Amino acid sequence: MASEQKEKLIRFYKGTEGEETVVKLVDLAEAVQRSQKFRLSGFLDPYGQEIAETVAANYPGLRVDFGGGYQGAERARAMYIHEDFAGTPAGFDIACLKASWNGQFARLSHRDVLGALMGLGIERDRLGDLLVTADSVRILCDSKMAEYLLQNLTKIGAVGVSCEMADLADIAPREERCKEIRATVASLRIDSIAASGFGSSRSRAAADIAADKMKLNWQPVKSASQTVKEGDIISMRGRGRLEVAEVRGQTKKGRTVVVLKRYI
Repeated sequence: MASEQKEKLIRFYKGTEGEETVVKLVDLAEAVQRSQKFRLSGFLDPYGQEIAETVAANYPGLRVDFGGGYQGAERARAMYIHEDFAGTPAGFDIACLKASWNGQFARLSHRDVLGALMGLGIERDRLGDLLVTADSVRILCDSKMAEYLLQNLTKIGAVGVSCEMADLADIAPREERCKEIRATVASLRIDSIAASGFGSSRSRAAADIAADKMKLNWQPVKSASQTVKEGDIISMRGRGRLEVAEVRGQTKKGRTVVVLKRYI
């Protein structure tokens, strides 16, 4: 039975960005079924978390919990727990490291920080959210990586940084602000919706898609003509996220009225 479930799930995600993720998660789920205990995944983006829920739904007796280190974390670890496990899982094994620099002389971005961490050989699934401010970043990571980062993260780009352990409890819950946008579009093509939501032209949106800068529900957009529906999330590198909140029907001229929420 487990083998059939595994094959079905892997076949469903084959050829998508989730193919590698589903293989790892299915292996975890089957390990939990055998041990009747619990197992912890690496950090997952929201799409990976959806896959984790799908896997749990296909394995009777399993539940999945998520933890990213603080309320509202975007990247989180999945914990599969067997229904017969009587103990209490130790937790999500997440640590927080704070790296600081002189903000008067350098501005560092999320991409700068991620590049420095990857340059140290840290795999992406060992890293949670990176919370960047003007002069510091809180790095959420697998607790097993914390000491290594503490000793080896001395620079981000050309900028020297000092590192110390930080308390997860000091991280404020994520409060997402959004701007509501009402627009009329010729169609529900993603280039048209993205142009309205991000305040650009359709040709610019199409160029961003061609440059692999845009994702739909955390999966790469394959074509500018791809259509969206109510509830979909469009994310653009460097521009943020957009939710298709409502599709309200058509105007007398045949254009579609949509309500978009742009998270800022």
